Amino acid sequence: MACSKSTSGTYRAVASGSRQSPVCARDATASGSRQSPVCARDATASGSRQSPVCARDATASGSRQSPVCARDATASGSRQSPVCARDATAAGSRQSPVCARYASAAGSRQSPFVPPLAPLPQGTVGQLQDSGSVQQQLLGPVKELTWKYPEMPVEPTSPPVQFQLREPVSVSSVAATCDENMVHVQVKKDLFGSGELIRASDISLGGCGVTGEDSVAQLLYFQSYLQACGSQVVMTNDTLVYSFSLTYIPTAASNTSAPIVRSSGAVIGIECHYLRFHNVSSNALQPAWIPYAATKIAQELLVFSLKLMTDDWQFERPSNVYYMGDLIHFEASVKQYNHVPLRVFVDSCLVTPYPYAASAPSYLFIQNHGCLVDSKLTGSSSRFLPRTQDFKLQFQLEAFRFQQGDTGSLYITCVLKATAAASPTDAEHKACSFVGQKWAGAGGEDQLCSCCDGTCGSRKARDLTSVSDSMWEKEVSVGPVFIRD
Repeated sequence: MACSKSTSGTYRAVASGSRQSPVCARDATASGSRQSPVCARDATASGSRQSPVCARDATASGSRQSPVCARDATASGSRQSPVCARDATAAGSRQSPVCARYASAAGSRQSPFVPPLAPLPQGTVGQLQDSGSVQQQLLGPVKELTWKYPEMPVEPTSPPVQFQLREPVSVSSVAATCDENMVHVQVKKDLFGSGELIRASDISLGGCGVTGEDSVAQLLYFQSYLQACGSQVVMTNDTLVYSFSLTYIPTAASNTSAPIVRSSGAVIGIECHYLRFHNVSSNALQPAWIPYAATKIAQELLVFSLKLMTDDWQFERPSNVYYMGDLIHFEASVKQYNHVPLRVFVDSCLVTPYPYAASAPSYLFIQNHGCLVDSKLTGSSSRFLPRTQDFKLQFQLEAFRFQQGDTGSLYITCVLKATAAASPTDAEHKACSFVGQKWAGAGGEDQLCSCCDGTCGSRKARDLTSVSDSMWEKEVSVGPVFIRD
């Protein structure tokens, strides 16, 4: 309930159904007059008996009790609250605001549980402050956390590693030979020396494909005329230069779905140089006889040789001891000195257990003008190697021993022949091997090897007194070669 002041200076109770407001009672007591008609009206409306405060206030003021208070007391029928009486006695006149505040509910008497407003005992304030110290402690500054996230363990320092990046080593995997009107190119399948073999379809000479392949030696061959396969010619003051481009473009293997390659592309330049000027004469002198001095010089300047070579073909082998199954490497050559460029051939080779060729038993493993038949007869790996230089010819023979009449040593006697390098090869000047169930030429002349299963030309008897025979053909020997188990 609340009281509002009227225009006449009195207060009235706003809420109905409650008893007189403490403000109204206080106002009436202070004025010394009878109860305000407003307060009387409110008390009448509430229907309650007179409040003990009204009786106390009326007695203190010396005035007669307000009819309203008397009516209120009669209606309520209850006695005055001891607290209100004590408060009224202490105040001397007007009702305590505490009593008036607790008399709020309409039609009910004052609440009996309201404690008296007595002074607090000594020390109570300190206790209240002590009890609040916990809250002050909780609201105080927060202590710094001493716990931390665990740190990652420190990896031990690795000792320095001795490492050196391996630089690619240049390899000699391409060889070229320039003839009078053609160029011959030999390419190793291991083009980069890395062990990765290239495919024949990925490499070309000026757009021209491979013309031959040696699957055993892992070699590819190209052959072209000087004016073909995209060649370019440049003329200088003294020379004519024919240039070719050997192009390698790697592609992914067709039998796999992986789009990768393990080698890089490469373009290799090949040049053939020819002198522009030569000393020629249209009226050359044709002598009817050959002086002895000219014959002697010619015989001394054409020197044939047959040597045992190391496995890498770089040096002459210092030992002549082999074991069964080893490959014996031979190199036949002719030294031309001031002669025109020459090409050497091995016409025949005979093996005997003794130093003379007429001894028995014997084994003719090269026959029929340059046909190496050992691989066909015994299934060995004996063969001619692809020719890299005209004046040299290399071949290998698998070591063996004679079944009867074995002496543990072998003597090899071969007939070597030489022709002008510009001369074309023929059935009597060739070097053929039986590889992959077919005959193949060391210089790509496979068609000339078809006669190796039959007879290749007719062998003429050599005239050792003939100057031409002694110049272009010679018999050489190697031995003894010791074969051990």
